[in-house]
Amino acid sequence: MPSPARMTLKILLPFEVLVESIDVLRVVVETQAGSFGLLPHRLDCVASITPGILVYETAEAGESFVAVDEGAMVKTGMNVLVSVRNAIIGVGLSELREAVKRDFLTLNEQEQDVRAVLARMETDFVRRIAQLHHE
Repeated sequence: MPSPARMTLKILLPFEVLVESIDVLRVVVETQAGSFGLLPHRLDCVASITPGILVYETAEAGESFVAVDEGAMVKTGMNVLVSVRNAIIGVGLSELREAVKRDFLTLNEQEQDVRAVLARMETDFVRRIAQLHHE
């Protein structure tokens, strides 16, 4: 009986390759639409990842969990590439969930300020366009 197909998984951070695993049986990531599972023969695809827990399984190590920040996932052939801003490898699932809440889901004060300024700029831009349209 032929052996089942296996994928190669790479999790990339801006400054390093965090995980490089061969013989991956499945990968599950969280997206805005919910959990997204990948098996070896799934069609090639791209998905935007939201902060959460990435799960991957190998025959030797079983399930492994990685807390990931937002990013992107690309599957081409048997290769799965995940690129995120930040990630934490952990042993305890509950510890990783807390890390996601603490580190990835809470915006720091500077990010909140930048988003507020951008929202004001967008509102002002739309208002000016509407004024030009009415003139």
